[in-house]
Amino acid sequence: MKTATAILAIASLTVASAAFADQLEDMMKKNGCNACHSEDKKILGPAYKDVAAKYRGDPKAAAMLEAKVKKGGSGTWGQIPMPPNSQVSDADIKKMVEMILALK
Repeated sequence: MKTATAILAIASLTVASAAFADQLEDMMKKNGCNACHSEDKKILGPAYKDVAAKYRGDPKAAAMLEAKVKKGGSGTWGQIPMPPNSQVSDADIKKMVEMILALK
């Protein structure tokens, strides 16, 4: 019985993780983020998993990253600047940053 419960729990987490990754990917495409970023590899900007690892446990990270996405920035991940993304809604930025910081 315990084995069946464990298998069901793992399967549920796998499905939830896949749905989470799909939602993040959809938001990246919708807002043009995937031109410079991906979940697990550096393109022009850092991989989202690297961002999550760098800011894990930082209670100020979400607000700082939301502002950086909106206003742009440079220097943290190299010399290539990230342009401002004023066309992206605040709600989308907040959700994407939340999802990025949740990556393992």
